[in-house]
Amino acid sequence: MAVAALRGRAYPLMSSVPSFLTWRRLGFRSFCSGHLGFLSQPPEAESTAAAGPVPGSKILETFREEFEIGSRTISIETGKVARFANGSVVITMDETNVLSTVASARGDGARDFLPLTVDYQEKQYAQGVIPTTFMRREGAPKERELLCGRLIDRPIRPLFPPGFYHDVQVMVNVLSSDGKHDPDVMAANATSAALMLSGIPWNGPIGVIRVGRIDGKFVFNPTMDELSLSDLNLVYACTRDRTLMIDVQAREISEKDLQAGLKLAHPEAVKYIDPQIRLAEKAGKKKKEYKLSMISDRTLEKIRSLAEAPIEAVFTDSTYGKFERGEALDKITHAVKAKLEEEGDEESLNVLPKAIDMVRKKIIRHRIIKEGVRVDGRQLDEVRPLYCESGTYPILHGSSLFSRGDTQVLCTVTLGAPGDAQRLDSIVGPPTKRFMLHYSFPPFSINEVGKRGGLNRREVGHGTLAEKALLAVLPPENDFPYTVRVNSEVMASDGSTSMATVCGGSMALMDAGIPVREHVAGVSVGLVTEVDPSTGMINDYRILTDILGLEDHLGDMDFKIAGTRKGITAIQLDIKPAGIPVDIICECLEPARKGRNHILDRMEQEICAPRTMGDGSTPRLATLKFSNNSIQRLLGPLGSQRKKIEQETGARIAVSDGTVTIVAKNRSVMEKAKEQVDFLIGREIEVGGIYKGVISSIKEYGAFVEFNGGQQGLLHISELSHEPVSRVSDVVSVGQDLSVMCIGQDVRGNIKLSLKAMLPWAGSEKKNLESQDSVPPKQEVNVWASVENVPMCQENQDSEVEPATNSMPAVVIRSAAECDAQDIAAGQHSINKSGKGTKTSPRPYNASSRHRDDFRSTLTKRKPISSPNQIPMKKESEPKDFCGSKPETDSGPGTLLHALMQNDADVKPKSLGSTSVRAGSLKLGDRVIAKVYQIRTHGLVLELGGGLRGMYKFEINGRRDFEVGKELHVQCSSFSSKGIPVFSLLEDE
Repeated sequence: MAVAALRGRAYPLMSSVPSFLTWRRLGFRSFCSGHLGFLSQPPEAESTAAAGPVPGSKILETFREEFEIGSRTISIETGKVARFANGSVVITMDETNVLSTVASARGDGARDFLPLTVDYQEKQYAQGVIPTTFMRREGAPKERELLCGRLIDRPIRPLFPPGFYHDVQVMVNVLSSDGKHDPDVMAANATSAALMLSGIPWNGPIGVIRVGRIDGKFVFNPTMDELSLSDLNLVYACTRDRTLMIDVQAREISEKDLQAGLKLAHPEAVKYIDPQIRLAEKAGKKKKEYKLSMISDRTLEKIRSLAEAPIEAVFTDSTYGKFERGEALDKITHAVKAKLEEEGDEESLNVLPKAIDMVRKKIIRHRIIKEGVRVDGRQLDEVRPLYCESGTYPILHGSSLFSRGDTQVLCTVTLGAPGDAQRLDSIVGPPTKRFMLHYSFPPFSINEVGKRGGLNRREVGHGTLAEKALLAVLPPENDFPYTVRVNSEVMASDGSTSMATVCGGSMALMDAGIPVREHVAGVSVGLVTEVDPSTGMINDYRILTDILGLEDHLGDMDFKIAGTRKGITAIQLDIKPAGIPVDIICECLEPARKGRNHILDRMEQEICAPRTMGDGSTPRLATLKFSNNSIQRLLGPLGSQRKKIEQETGARIAVSDGTVTIVAKNRSVMEKAKEQVDFLIGREIEVGGIYKGVISSIKEYGAFVEFNGGQQGLLHISELSHEPVSRVSDVVSVGQDLSVMCIGQDVRGNIKLSLKAMLPWAGSEKKNLESQDSVPPKQEVNVWASVENVPMCQENQDSEVEPATNSMPAVVIRSAAECDAQDIAAGQHSINKSGKGTKTSPRPYNASSRHRDDFRSTLTKRKPISSPNQIPMKKESEPKDFCGSKPETDSGPGTLLHALMQNDADVKPKSLGSTSVRAGSLKLGDRVIAKVYQIRTHGLVLELGGGLRGMYKFEINGRRDFEVGKELHVQCSSFSSKGIPVFSLLEDE
């Protein structure tokens, strides 16, 4: 009511005070006390509020510990946030802050296992980002969050006291992240400190540290940038004197180097322990009394006396398989249960499953320690029988089947485009992941009925372990930029399915043709110890290679080690007791290496190198580079063009950063897709490359072909056939589809195409054999690297004879005076475009069929064209004129005349009159006998012999009654602007 009254009298009140600033300076309570008369308090109460909290309120007190690990300053703090939790700690390193809280249920703990739950969460506010989901909030836990939760769970679980079966929940939240440090190790240490501060019984604390190695030097708590340069990512957890957990991802690190890293990590991790103890002494709670579910000695002895002998008989019979052994043990349990029901022993019936399990454990451990005999009769370091099969399903990109004993795993590989990479929303690390391994453990693999749900912590953990192991041998992204997905389906499980996944995945990668460097194999090593009950010290122990599921359950350790022959690539250590000495851990590395090499031998017998992609039914991938404009043409409006190609061919097309990736099921699908992509946006033009095109227009001198994404090329009349062609329309027509070969580029930048290069040539084999001994070295043709801006061919509207294009180098016809002048200048310097002098050596060109054959053979070498305007040649192979000089520019007499060769016969000088026509020897005034080759509107095209042609212009009111093939006496009267000889008609003698 006071607030309502204040609202109703707002304007009068504002006028009763000096100004509105008084309201802000005095505050709401002081203003009301001085001017309204309510909400006032005595002066002594006001001073009390100013001096501290109101009596009876809880004082906010925080406790903090700081310490250094390597070069990093770390602090742990409690009391400031999450005060109602049983234990809460905020750990800080640089600008990264992580909160860990623990709470325990108040139930009676009437169960036979510890229901420990660890929830790790990275919310996007920690890095100042709003989630990109539809609801703009975080959803189900991501894979990384599940993995970080497992990383915290594994070292803290063994330290809860036996019989403590109350619900315990650990919740970890990343409050802020600078992106430099991975918060997972900080979260594990904060959880240890929170458990120390809580009233929950726990035999901690622990220390957790990350170790990297850069250039052979170990680095503690490396940043994410340093980890990218490191060949080791080791997470190590321990108590003051024992190891609790190891997690390793490495690039084939040797066992010796790993041992050195472990022994250096232990003392550094111990540095986390003392600050936690000091903080618990300042602010820790007194440990509460919880009911422990323990089995009495009398009950355990009674059940042991009933079940020990028949259980031992089962375990001594090595002929039992997994399920036969399980059925026999179940019968023993039912028999004991029936006996206890007859006696009415309710206490023993309540703990019967747990007690039977303890009896089994004691018998197996005793046989291994005292007799060195395992359940299935193997030696301690013996690996179970192996079966390997690659290419199980040929239609898949890659597949394999791997069995070790009763454990069987089917692995498949699927290749995808770079755009198929998994997008990650983690606050640290890379934004995408191009290699994924998904592990699946269906219920039928252990003959059970179950329900398949979402992400499973165990499946995610096992799959990530195998993924780390195989990642070390994958080719770099620059060499193999494709996305790879490996699926591991567990078909039968009897221990170490994650290590079987490593072996099967390695074979499947090779079967898919992925260029992995070598095989990766994995094996699980177990441990059985004999502990002194009074001191807790280990009196004796045995190391087991390739453990069964039962040995994993009843043993002390599951030490999974994967790697190549060179070294280790991944490790995961899980233990059941409250720590194992690091020396025993290091001792396990050698039997694991021997077992791994034994498995590698068998895998290499099945497949020892990546397969080739030669089979037509093998899936295909192609990566093409295009400009942004070309990619826009490929996509089309709203991606319509890409969708059309995918629907018509069945291929998948992905576009990313100027790269177009095509994924096809087989070779035929790939060829169809590439053909459509090439026609739509073009591809890199290569001399000697074969292209499919469409005749767009026909001229007298040739046809224009549209190909390679709308580009134009000139198919000259001389390139239509090996035989002379009178009219272009006799061979091709507008709209006709045909395949042509790119043979170069003319002086205008037009692309020259050839149809006759695609046609068989009679007598070529015989001629090649005859001239084989005298064939000169092939000329090297430098060509364009890109044709993105190649000018389209322009039609020549000149009435003169169109200079023909051919695969032959240019032929120049000059006068005698010009030849003499060029001989003098032949050895002088010529200036190139950049102004630098280059020497030229006169080397006459011999226009023989041998040279033409060699030139055509060079066209089969598919080399990309390197300039949109010209085909640069080497200096020693540049076309010279027949007087020994290079061709001049396209102005004045004596310029470029293309030799129009219509056949591949040897070019020999042919005497047709008073002058024998030779290349480079035709001069003004020479008289020759020529044949009429074509009759044009304004003149004649004359065949001079030797593959040379000239022209005769009709005179006004002159003779025009000529016939093709008729011989005429002519005289060279001039040269056209393009170097074509022009003749005048002589009267017949």
